[in-house]
Amino acid sequence: MEHPSNVKDLKTGTTTVGLIAGDTVVLAADMRASMGNLAYDEESEKIYQITDFMGVTNAGNVGDSLTIIRFLKSQAKLFEIEREERMTPRAASTLLSNVLNASRYYPYIVQLIVGGVNNKAELFEVTPFGATLERKKYAATGSGTDFAMNTLDQNYTLNMNEEDAIKLAIKAIEAGKKRDIYSGGESISVSVINRSGYRELSRQEVNKYLGEMNGQPTSAKKTRSS
Repeated sequence: MEHPSNVKDLKTGTTTVGLIAGDTVVLAADMRASMGNLAYDEESEKIYQITDFMGVTNAGNVGDSLTIIRFLKSQAKLFEIEREERMTPRAASTLLSNVLNASRYYPYIVQLIVGGVNNKAELFEVTPFGATLERKKYAATGSGTDFAMNTLDQNYTLNMNEEDAIKLAIKAIEAGKKRDIYSGGESISVSVINRSGYRELSRQEVNKYLGEMNGQPTSAKKTRSS
């Protein structure tokens, strides 16, 4: 029987980012899931809505990530029923920290970005062993972190508006996809959370931004010469 350490599980060797722009949080992620050296899925979702005003990105083992996210969703719902108020990103991050730290000797292989709006935009990074890091500007996780973080370091400004934050998030994910072999996918997932709630950008909206970044008109269709 093969030792468990030699089993190649499905992983999101990944690039995910979160940015704060005023009262808005933008979350973005690539869409590739890998199994060992195999690009197993090119349309994998890595951003999950937890409440109407909070979302989470995941990097790491897919099974572990989905287990933690299902747990967080159920706890957020119970929190809302029992207390008649929404769970905040800070509370969610603290809960995740406690759960992950309690499992540190048999850890969940996950790295999470928790973002949302309470009285203001909030952004936290949670590590596999339960460390919680509050981010005032931006966060990045996954195997493409170095490339995404470099893009964010060079282009982030404190007075960014929502539109600029979306463009920068997409640019950071594109940097990871270009240089990190475990990041990729058909497109990029983007979610925006502000005082109006949680919204996922459509594939068409994301492609429009990508077209503008690459200097290509999004309405033009490529034709094959005969």
